[in-house]
Amino acid sequence: MEVKYIHESKIEPAAYKLLGEYGQKFGEVAHPPIPVEEIIESCLQLDYGFDDLPSSLEIPDVLGATWVQLKKIRIDQSLDPSEYPAKIGRYCFTVAHEIGHWQLHRSQILENSSSLFETPQKPAIVCRKVSGKKPIEKQADKFAGYLLMPKQMVQNKWTEVFGNLEPYVAVDEISDLSERWGLDEDNQPTVQRAKQLAKIFNVSGQAMQIRLISLGLILNKQPEKGLF
Repeated sequence: MEVKYIHESKIEPAAYKLLGEYGQKFGEVAHPPIPVEEIIESCLQLDYGFDDLPSSLEIPDVLGATWVQLKKIRIDQSLDPSEYPAKIGRYCFTVAHEIGHWQLHRSQILENSSSLFETPQKPAIVCRKVSGKKPIEKQADKFAGYLLMPKQMVQNKWTEVFGNLEPYVAVDEISDLSERWGLDEDNQPTVQRAKQLAKIFNVSGQAMQIRLISLGLILNKQPEKGLF
């Protein structure tokens, strides 16, 4: 589905607004990880659970699906962290991604006449491992990053763990890891600091590194002389 352009400056406040609404009802979320399951079930009051999505939808590589009219979200059982603890980061991001679709796109979907044909076998939104990163998926990814890793919470935890808010210049570590693993420039490895915080926030190391770079806490390029 084609969606309207949503500027990133509007996606971040949308994620924080939802966190605020949850906090007003059930208590402020002051520390990570973000309770995404509770947000879906208690705050948004959606029908939520696991399913064998590739089989039930007859679509390969499905990770998550959202039914707008049925007010329902399903995550593929291959990501169930109770069965596969190592997938907790991928699981939480997928849940937050589906929340992003619900918050950002449901009104557009309801306005689209094709949504009238939504059925249990035909959700409004299907998220696959390889989605081509269409605008609708990029927007949901952005929302998920902001929801799971709020700026202030990340900065507070960075200071708590590393002692201050000074950025970490990761150029040498990235170079060493890339050389060791034979990676190219477009496939940067995850540095140790990102892995440390990822465990605290229940996200993947890659997702955390992207967030830390965007916040200027990890520098993957050599800073200009005199910048710090």
